[in-house]
Amino acid sequence: MRNETPNNWTTKIRHFLLDLDARIDSTLFSSGAGIRELYERFSTFMDRFYVGRWKRWVFIEPLSEAATIGLGGLILMLALAVPAFRETADEDWLKKSDLAVTFLDRYGNVIGSRGIKHNDSIPLEEFPDHLIKATLATEDRRFYDHFGIDIAGTARALVTNAQAGGVRQGGSSITQQLAKNLFLSNERTIERKVNEAFLAIWLETRLTKNEILKLYLDRAYMGGGTFGVDGAAHFYFNKSARDVNLAEAAMLAGLFKAPTKYAPHINLPAARARANVVLDNLVEAGFMSEGQVFGARRNPATAVDRRDENSPNYYLDWAFDEMRRLVNTLPKSYTERVFVVRTAIDMNVQRAAEGAIENQLRQFGRDYHATQAATVVSDLDGGIRAMVGGRDYGASQFNRAVDAMRQPGSSFKPYVYTTALLNGYKPTSIIVDGPVCIGNWCPQNYGRSYSGSVTLTQAITRSINVVPVKLSIAMGGKEGPKAGRAKIIETARKFGITAPLPDTPSLPIGSDEVSVVEHAVAYATFPNKGKAVKPHAVLEVRTGAGDPVWRWDRDGKKPNQAIPASVAADMAGMMSHVVEEGTARRAQLDGIPAAGKTGTTNNFRDAWFVGYTGNFTCAVWYGNDDYSPTNRMTGGSLPAQTWHDIMVVAHQGVEIRDLAGVGAGKKLPQDASAAASKTPEIMPGPPPILTRRGADILVRVEKLLDDAAKTASKTSANDPPKPGDPTKKSSSSAPAFPDSFAAATPEPTTGSASSAAPRKN
Repeated sequence: MRNETPNNWTTKIRHFLLDLDARIDSTLFSSGAGIRELYERFSTFMDRFYVGRWKRWVFIEPLSEAATIGLGGLILMLALAVPAFRETADEDWLKKSDLAVTFLDRYGNVIGSRGIKHNDSIPLEEFPDHLIKATLATEDRRFYDHFGIDIAGTARALVTNAQAGGVRQGGSSITQQLAKNLFLSNERTIERKVNEAFLAIWLETRLTKNEILKLYLDRAYMGGGTFGVDGAAHFYFNKSARDVNLAEAAMLAGLFKAPTKYAPHINLPAARARANVVLDNLVEAGFMSEGQVFGARRNPATAVDRRDENSPNYYLDWAFDEMRRLVNTLPKSYTERVFVVRTAIDMNVQRAAEGAIENQLRQFGRDYHATQAATVVSDLDGGIRAMVGGRDYGASQFNRAVDAMRQPGSSFKPYVYTTALLNGYKPTSIIVDGPVCIGNWCPQNYGRSYSGSVTLTQAITRSINVVPVKLSIAMGGKEGPKAGRAKIIETARKFGITAPLPDTPSLPIGSDEVSVVEHAVAYATFPNKGKAVKPHAVLEVRTGAGDPVWRWDRDGKKPNQAIPASVAADMAGMMSHVVEEGTARRAQLDGIPAAGKTGTTNNFRDAWFVGYTGNFTCAVWYGNDDYSPTNRMTGGSLPAQTWHDIMVVAHQGVEIRDLAGVGAGKKLPQDASAAASKTPEIMPGPPPILTRRGADILVRVEKLLDDAAKTASKTSANDPPKPGDPTKKSSSSAPAFPDSFAAATPEPTTGSASSAAPRKN
């Protein structure tokens, strides 16, 4: 066998590479020649269709541009449709909103319901013909003709609204409204409208027209806490939707647009006027003649009088939202949709809270220029015993206790002082109350004066502003004030505050916004010996058949140790001075140790008192929805007085628990609590105002007494009435208000004020 030299191997490799290169070059040349030949053939073929001159610009170019724009529009539509179709990812989408919940109070008494009434669901063919026609004539006349979006109706609504200079006519079809009810919220944004349009088209591909109409009639909110026309018919007219007459059907159809505004149990004249518009729509759409609707015009519907029914609607709305979230945590295999829920509400405390707020606003709201209030009363485990989201649920369903974000003012300072104690300070630590600036922002105290050297206890008692700001600077150390504020925010988060809390220099004196419910339950950390809890309404969930599903004590979120018990006790001791000798003296409770903090914001826009005992915690807020300032209302005035009135009732017959850091409690005697329930005045104020009904009753009584006096004078002409005889006509006049209740309300010793964003008390 012959041996091969390395040169032979090199020669073979070189020949192989040259051959490969030649083959590649030949292939590329052949491919290029073939492509050129194909292109020439294609060009020759396309030349037959060449269009030049005016024909090109009239036909070809517009079609080309339309194709380009159409492709871009298709891609854009697909991008916009993705968020909408994500809402339908749940295979159980049809059942997402059909919960039927009966709510009980903590003692097992029925207090209301929310959701769809499954057991009373009526087939579409059993609804009265005039009810269906009234709904279609008012909400969507072309319902059976469009593909989910009524383009003609939308265009007509845009023109009408433009001519009127405002929203006079809605352009959403019934399918779009159903899409909103099933998948979306009520927020008025372009994003929601886009999602609503895509979901409407999607619904049209999945359901028949009759199924869509049936779902709409069953799931639309109709006011009064009812969903669906059948539930509304029972609530407003005490009858099934099968039995409503034309006048009642017109009134029900009028509720779809604005159930709060046109609810007949709240505003019957407005409801009847709206029903008359529905009758006009029936005639205009050609569904009925004027003669057919004449009887309904002459004999309008009358709703059942439910003014005396006092359902805790703000609480029920919040509990229903919580129940929706809870159901989403159950296994997907769980198909039950009818529940009975026992809540933490105590109706005695709830009525006391509603009454206290109404009494204070009725007597002093005008003097203080305050129109709204909210309050939350909580157990120390986070169970909400009472919730008032506003003065009148019928006038506004907006829950100011949950959804409104307002500046807490000085009531935020306990989080600052807690952070200070966590960082080595003591209640007796000395801080100099003097001028301080962060950049160009210089906080000032109420009265624009300084107290010199004060302890932390004195600072929180007098509600000094400079001290919390100096603490935030000192706690930041070399890293600066921003690091100190970060520690304060971290403490607030541990307490359960989930509000954004943006980092600003004025954060330590309460410039960031919080909700009433979170603020109230966060304070429970102090009497809980440092354990933070979560606000909740639901205690127990059972199916309609009574089978247990969920329990808070077993399945709910457990408390977490947010701060040491010693720090919580020190804070309770410091905050008790606010009630005993500081800005919240009106909140004092006889025989019950209490602690808390007042808060008043810039220009007196918000007034707070948040306090607690060994049994409960409670937050009270007063102000105006439009953020207009009050007439110098401070947290130590109406909020503290309201807190006192509520907590007196809440503690009736309750074993008073110790409040660590303040002192031991004792059993409140039943007779003493009963006397306290009469809401004794802590400080003088204007006399109460009579309601119009009360004044009318007094006038009628006066007339009766006057008539009796005349009769007696005729029968006994020689025997005139004795002095003090009840038949003598009273000459007393109605009591008058002083110029301002503020004159009877002593201002707090110190408060919050600053050159940039001042805070009072």
